[in-house]
Amino acid sequence: MRTSVITNNVLKARAIAGTYVVILAWDLIDPDAFDKNNLLGFAIERSEFQNDEIIEKYWMKGLKRFEKKDVGLSAGTPVSTAEHPFQSFQWSDYTAKENHQYRYRIVPCYGTPKLVNLDHANGLVIDVKTEKVKADDFDSNEITAHDIYFNRGVIGSQAYAREFGNRKPKVDLPYSKEMKWLSRGLFEALIDFISQAKDESFSLHAAFYEFHYQPVAAALAAVAESGAIVKIVFDAESSYKEENIKSLKLAGLYNSENAFPRTVSEGIRHNKFIVLSHNSKAIAVWTGSVNISAGGIFGHSNVGHVIRDHEVSKAYLEYWESLSENMSISALRKKNKKALKLPELPLKPGTLIPVFSPRDEKNENTTLEWYAKIMDSAKEIICFTIAFNLDETFQKVIEKDNDVLRYLVKDDDLGKNEMIGQDKDVIFASGSSFSESNWPGFLKELSDNPLNSNDYIHNKFMLVDPLGDNPIVITGSANFSKPSQRSNDENMLVIAGDTRVADIYLGEFMRIFDHHYVRYLKEKLDSQNKIQNSDNGFLKPDGSWTKSHFNPDSYKSKRRKYFIDSGSEVKNTVMKLNTSISVEFDLQEINLTALYVIVIGEHAGVWKILSRAFSAPPSQRPVEYTELKTIGVTSVLQDLGQIPILNATTGALGTGKLIRIK
Repeated sequence: MRTSVITNNVLKARAIAGTYVVILAWDLIDPDAFDKNNLLGFAIERSEFQNDEIIEKYWMKGLKRFEKKDVGLSAGTPVSTAEHPFQSFQWSDYTAKENHQYRYRIVPCYGTPKLVNLDHANGLVIDVKTEKVKADDFDSNEITAHDIYFNRGVIGSQAYAREFGNRKPKVDLPYSKEMKWLSRGLFEALIDFISQAKDESFSLHAAFYEFHYQPVAAALAAVAESGAIVKIVFDAESSYKEENIKSLKLAGLYNSENAFPRTVSEGIRHNKFIVLSHNSKAIAVWTGSVNISAGGIFGHSNVGHVIRDHEVSKAYLEYWESLSENMSISALRKKNKKALKLPELPLKPGTLIPVFSPRDEKNENTTLEWYAKIMDSAKEIICFTIAFNLDETFQKVIEKDNDVLRYLVKDDDLGKNEMIGQDKDVIFASGSSFSESNWPGFLKELSDNPLNSNDYIHNKFMLVDPLGDNPIVITGSANFSKPSQRSNDENMLVIAGDTRVADIYLGEFMRIFDHHYVRYLKEKLDSQNKIQNSDNGFLKPDGSWTKSHFNPDSYKSKRRKYFIDSGSEVKNTVMKLNTSISVEFDLQEINLTALYVIVIGEHAGVWKILSRAFSAPPSQRPVEYTELKTIGVTSVLQDLGQIPILNATTGALGTGKLIRIK
């Protein structure tokens, strides 16, 4: 969910909510007229609602603090933003829960570190609801639904160090505290997807590169035991062959009915998908970047993406049939190219296609160049994950000198032949963690991931203008490399125009990127033996932090504008319902805790208010009331539009205006 841009006299802001991440972006209404010298930053207060009632409210916390304030705090101790404000125009809440209603209040802070003045009068309030992890109920004839599951993918983190003392997780116990924290619902969702095959009317057709996490094998064996058809194409040629066969044997699935070895030696058999069918009709697909291994599910950053769409599911099942026949690369390549002709660019909103590999000839680069052209079509922002190598096809796009923000996150640092140019709008981060010599106030983190060889990043997705009207998400198993299109078994989903999918992916990308970016910068400073300023790692004691955010040559300045302006509508909270009067509410009459009221217009500037008032926008429609009170109205209100009302005494329906008291 993405909100409109909300404004007041000083600020404008918006929220972009995924399932477990809420991005907040804000800006000054008139930066040139604003005195930024004493702006210490912004405090953010979060309220959580349940049934229209606030159940908790508190100031959000961060780890960066003023150097000479709260000296002596233990490393890793979060501090309130009301005392140590965020010095940024963008911040993300990574503690949000799915399908929850939140209110964020962004408050400018002035003064000095030891005398912080919160400008409550110009605080800006944003209401937003996080997305459900599972999309709305699937209609077998009409609706395409996406369920998206990102694991945490940050075992080297302050949260893990604080919560678990950096102890190694219990790999074979997926429901232990450490493993559940790392999974963040990914493992549970995979098991749930498999468990939907309840009886003989269901079937599962899977294709796996790594298949050696026994709890998943056991789940597949359980549904097979219940009567469901279970068929698994597995890599029987690479170094994972022996582990895959061992897992199949332990689960009782290593037989001609359940297991289909893929023995082609050219390239790698890199798929990770499952097709769910009911009564012989394909209805859903589990896909993404998750290998069936402890590392894939819990260790490095990955996404499991469930799509419930008959045409897409049918295409995956037909692809599976080809894999199960152990077709040669050349034969499979011809079949894949015949099954899908890449659509012309630009992609139309509503485009939803699976792209199966191999599809390009040995010296051909058609598909990778098609992806690169999509990347090059970005007008504002690109988000790109790189698990292994940055192919030169994409380097040519990234190296360009233009105003497009290009965010890149890679498992390791750039190699000597990986060029990203000198444009300051290219922001790169590699997977990193804090060692003993970390920023002030930060704990030591796990630097070696005990679960897998890719320590940090294993995702394979690209976002193009994710906040625009036609956001593009490309996600799946392929590493955006030439082998992935020429000789590997791979699958990708190309999704255009789905803002819900884009919002979820963007929030998770920024979570992953921001996590590694600060660690990557610290690592670079250490490796170059650069002398650090005495306040490095601490908040600035004045408004000097704002300079980079308003320097037109800085990516921070472009980010400040893009996250506010891209694909957004503006709603001004400073408006007058009647400009001819400025009569204040009798706050004792309408309840001091009320933030939302419903009014009905009268003549001569006199308004009536319902006997009910609310701390959050009422969810019940129509809103019932028993009486009205005649009042004047303040001139500073937020107009939230018309709302149906019902007289509980007479049963009469009517219409009122929902407003928020400033």
